[in-house]
Amino acid sequence: MQENQSEFIDVNQLRIGMFVELDIEWMAHPFLKGNFKISSEKQIEAICSLGLEQVRYVPSRSTPSIATLLEVSPSKYPAMSEEELLALEQARAEALRERQRRSDQIADQRRGLRACERRFAEAVRCYRHIVDKVMSQPKDVAQQCRDLIQKYVAEICCEGDIAIRLLSEGIGDRTAMHPVNVTILSLLLGKAMGLSQKDMVDLGVAAFLHDIGKLQLPERVRWFEENFTTAEYKLFQEHVAEGVQLARRMELPAGIMLAIAQHHEMVDGSGFPSRCKGDVQPLPSKILALVNRYDDLCNPGWPATGMTPHEALSFIFAQLKHRYDGVVLSAFIRMMGVYPPGSIIQLVDGRYALVVSVNSSRPLKPRVIVHDSAIPQHEALILDLERAPEVGIRRSMKPASLPNEAQDYLMPRQRIAYFFEQAGSAADLQQPA
Repeated sequence: MQENQSEFIDVNQLRIGMFVELDIEWMAHPFLKGNFKISSEKQIEAICSLGLEQVRYVPSRSTPSIATLLEVSPSKYPAMSEEELLALEQARAEALRERQRRSDQIADQRRGLRACERRFAEAVRCYRHIVDKVMSQPKDVAQQCRDLIQKYVAEICCEGDIAIRLLSEGIGDRTAMHPVNVTILSLLLGKAMGLSQKDMVDLGVAAFLHDIGKLQLPERVRWFEENFTTAEYKLFQEHVAEGVQLARRMELPAGIMLAIAQHHEMVDGSGFPSRCKGDVQPLPSKILALVNRYDDLCNPGWPATGMTPHEALSFIFAQLKHRYDGVVLSAFIRMMGVYPPGSIIQLVDGRYALVVSVNSSRPLKPRVIVHDSAIPQHEALILDLERAPEVGIRRSMKPASLPNEAQDYLMPRQRIAYFFEQAGSAADLQQPA
């Protein structure tokens, strides 16, 4: 190309650093001269407003942007001063390092999520094995259950904070998801309330097996529905007694059997089957009853009627708090945060986000995935609101009220599944606010 040779370019391709020649009379444009190097986005906007489809630009007199230079070989840079070349090479190297850092973060994030999902799947397989073998090998499956829970308790009680992590959609069927969810949240709440490791193991075993009695019920009444007849509701309630009977066959300790027997009891005496009040309910029973109801609200038999985690907490606090122990409920809300994982929120700047992780010790600033059309969904990083104090939450939202683009990007879960991981691991990654 000859020196100062020009070529035509569409106006929508104009970039800062391009030297342009406007082939129109000087009174027809707002610039001092018709030939100049573009130095701002406002100049580009002004050129676009002239109604031109194309303009001339001179490549040899243009300084390409860093973004452009990143996509081409340095050998193809136009004539530039030594200082300009050095600055651009440094910028290119820094941008490539940032790109690699982002790629590494995405890989770490995915590894962390896959690890949680593998462990959740392990617990689901264990539960299904118990379901298959509890009648023929009750003592063996009881020991397998205890081994699993002891492993979780040891990890949860180690030094450092624990993060509650939202898992992907379709992690398992509700029959197995529910006891695993209840187990994980019950153990975390037990730790938050100061239970000993022994009591936490008993609580975890009770949570894992609390619905085992449903195996003895007809399929149609295993999950509560509002339209149950009186006879169906009475039959549904029998799963508690059936569960206690199976616990006896498994030779579980009395404390575990009591928690299973009381997982539908309420402190005001409105529960079932014994209608006992809070003064005869030990702490593990109160924890299990609350967490069980929370998960039932988030994951009902008919997914379309499910509440978001934020809605479920708000509903329990506003309308059901007289049924649950106040100290336990307060501890649960402190642990889960106002916006538990799975909640859909709108940030103060108007962007939409999905809460994907909460530090159970510092839950007021959750970690979220923010809808950003400029970032591919598969490259989205978790934004830690604790480290971005300028980014606040405006409100909670129902998934159906999201714009279609945000809904496709964030993919709100119809089924909510949780697991735990060390805070500060993959969930601690963040994207720019």
